[in-house]
Amino acid sequence: MLFSSMTFLFIFLPLVIFVYFIADNRIKNYVLLVASLIFYSWGEPKYIILMILSIIVNYLLALMIDKFKKKKLKKIILIVSIVFNIGLLFTFKYFDFFARNVNNFFDLKIPFLNLTLPIGISFYTFQILSYVVDVYKGDIKVQKNIFILGTYIALFPQLIAGPIVRYSTIEKQLVKREHSFSKVCDGLRRFLVGFIKKVLIANNVALIADTIFNSNNIANYGAGILLIALLSYTIQIYYDFSGYSDMAIGLGKIFGFDFLENFNYPYSSLSITDFWRRWHISLSSWFRDYVYIPLGGNRCSKIKWIFNILVVWLLTGFWHGASWNFIIWGFYYAVILLIEKLFLHKILDKLPKVIRFIYMFILVNIGWLIFRVENLKKLHIVIKNIFSFKASNYVSFLLEYHSLINNIIFLILGLIFMFPIVKVFKKFENNKIYGIIRDIVLIGLFLISLCSLINNSYNPFIYFRF
Repeated sequence: MLFSSMTFLFIFLPLVIFVYFIADNRIKNYVLLVASLIFYSWGEPKYIILMILSIIVNYLLALMIDKFKKKKLKKIILIVSIVFNIGLLFTFKYFDFFARNVNNFFDLKIPFLNLTLPIGISFYTFQILSYVVDVYKGDIKVQKNIFILGTYIALFPQLIAGPIVRYSTIEKQLVKREHSFSKVCDGLRRFLVGFIKKVLIANNVALIADTIFNSNNIANYGAGILLIALLSYTIQIYYDFSGYSDMAIGLGKIFGFDFLENFNYPYSSLSITDFWRRWHISLSSWFRDYVYIPLGGNRCSKIKWIFNILVVWLLTGFWHGASWNFIIWGFYYAVILLIEKLFLHKILDKLPKVIRFIYMFILVNIGWLIFRVENLKKLHIVIKNIFSFKASNYVSFLLEYHSLINNIIFLILGLIFMFPIVKVFKKFENNKIYGIIRDIVLIGLFLISLCSLINNSYNPFIYFRF
């Protein structure tokens, strides 16, 4: 079920909010748990069994880690949990990729599983792992109520596409949290912002990007047309994912939870290092705390540190999908970050901000090109056409896809609002007149977004694949 679907907006969400707020405080978590399981099973009912299995197994393993006193036993149980969770993720997401490549390399015939990828499995697997690891480290207390743990893992606002919420972040709120009219209003505003970003900006620029990148005629497109597609995708993925995160954070507030921010205007960064401090913050911090630091972080020899960076970024790329382009994408960023950290940052710090921005934006766009075009032969053709500055036949393209002209305005709006322009208005937040005008504008844009959604059935969510 999509947050931007009519079923969610006008049936599921109002019903859940109504039942939740009339329910006694003692059963609010049960309401959320049942609602979350219904939400998840809406599209793929069979995979609710997989999630329930993950909850039960990890609940029991965490209890065992807490119960046993010997560190060796604790470590063995932790390893069992990691093998179990990564094993499920590998089976559903990566088995066929490995089988295909092993078959090609060794001329074998390992049969494919051909399993449908359970929605959000990468996100909730990482949440479960962080919980078990934190119990093992003694950073959090084990949760002895399986229904509360189930609520944390299955919580529908952040279940399908993040942000990746650590148990420690909402540990106290799972037991006792504040509910107020003002917090609900703040949550609704944040949800509306995310909805508008997703439906008005992301969906409209997605039509440009997907029309060009999915075209059978892409090899004949010149650099100009391909760069328009790439810029559209760069805008799409930001508004798609940050819009979803806004909606998730807003829904969390409605139900009393305070999720951490997941984006901080990443396209206003002045280096790639800074970009990854601002983009998908919950994933970057997860890999830092549960992979990079345990490997030794930067408190080791330079060779080991370089190895740690490469491992983290190859895993980051592979986390996004079972395809070689994602591995290349991860390696691409590992190399850039190493270059920046080793010597380039000293040069960048001395350059004008506009040069640093251009540097960052070009490299990020190249990264998104690798990320978007999964077929390596197709990727080679696109890169070749762009960097050879192949001429574009705009007349022919517009005659074929003249309807896309209407979407250009959303591309321009996306470019403008990817910068922290709205922060200018923060000083007026306590002004009642400003508050009224802001809410009217939000409601107006929400209604326009609804009309756009009704008139246009094109409503993809990029990160549902991960």
